[in-house]
Amino acid sequence: MRQIVLDTETTGLDPSQGHRIIEIGCVELIDRRLTGKHYHQYLQPDRDIDEGAIEVHGITNEYLQDKPRFSDIAPEYMDFIRDAELIIHNAPFDVGFINNELKLLNGEWQQLQHYCTVLDTLVLARKLHPGQKNSLDALCKRYEIDNSQRTLHGALLDAEILADVYLAITGGQTSLLLDGSQEVAAQQAHNVRRKDPERKPLRIIRPSSQEMEDHEQYIEMLQQQSEGKNLWKIIEGLD
Repeated sequence: MRQIVLDTETTGLDPSQGHRIIEIGCVELIDRRLTGKHYHQYLQPDRDIDEGAIEVHGITNEYLQDKPRFSDIAPEYMDFIRDAELIIHNAPFDVGFINNELKLLNGEWQQLQHYCTVLDTLVLARKLHPGQKNSLDALCKRYEIDNSQRTLHGALLDAEILADVYLAITGGQTSLLLDGSQEVAAQQAHNVRRKDPERKPLRIIRPSSQEMEDHEQYIEMLQQQSEGKNLWKIIEGLD
């Protein structure tokens, strides 16, 4: 399962009023593991950025003068996200802006939903924590995720933080290896200690019926929180 955690920064709040995307940040998950692969680009919007928006993300008009336009990066960007599930916090905002950018390309591209599916983590968080604050900062605090570097909004940093938040609220770990590299796996395999053939078999301790029942209840809780994407359930289905 390939997922892309995505965030954007913009010149303002409403694409219908001519506001544009000025930064895109994405990180890739495969089977709920961070791969280290990402996409990041600043964009020239051909318009001024609202002062209120600059206060949020710190990106200035001067900084974007030599950056490419969305039309320049659209093929590369769409190839990166194509056929993935997009993980977005407050998805209607980002999807609306991306669809506006695609629309401005005079029919070269269809709307985003033609190429990807979308999961809104804000909707998911509100289901899990009704009546509570569910901003990205609030979720970081609730799930003890370090966002100390987030003094200003930035698309790539926010995408990286959102990936940690998404994995936390859906009950999964990021990797079975520390960095997922083939070198680490090979080193671990090389260092395996073989058992002494003369050693007696280890005693197998079976779980009690109560422990099995508790385990099943926990798996079902993860299944509900992940909206049917609990990795343990998927593995059971392959048996």
